Amino acid sequence: MPVPDAPVTGVPASPHHPAPTGPVRPSRLDPAIAARLRRGPDGLVAAVVRQHDSGEVLMVAWMDDEALHRTLTTGRATYWSRSRQEYWVKGATSGHHQYVRSVALDCDGDALLVSVDQVGPACHTGRRSCFSAELPVVTGRPGEPPVGDLPVTEGAVGAP
Repeated sequence: MPVPDAPVTGVPASPHHPAPTGPVRPSRLDPAIAARLRRGPDGLVAAVVRQHDSGEVLMVAWMDDEALHRTLTTGRATYWSRSRQEYWVKGATSGHHQYVRSVALDCDGDALLVSVDQVGPACHTGRRSCFSAELPVVTGRPGEPPVGDLPVTEGAVGAP
């Protein structure tokens, strides 16, 4: 589906006039949605992507206002590539498409949860998810101190 024609809003940032809280690149995003976003200095918001029916976390990418606009109006996940400095539609070259089912904004406005129907692997390594390298963690049970918990020293914050 083509992106509908709409006026471009926002002012691109320049080295002399940075826009840490507003869009860095021109965008057709609904101003009411744009006003709710808390962007980083680069104008980006983290997008956590999950499989819509299982909840499996697939990847994290970055969106600016225009990428979010394109995602919301086309139903295809569109991101901003920080390395290539361009928009990319997931699956356009790989065939591993993400068909968007819903997008939610977190309570702080600084992250998006994008629920998709993932076709093929989501990760550029060929794995289904980018999150495959489990790290060791000390676990505990509610009401019990974690195994290997370090003792609190006298005078430390939270010490009795």
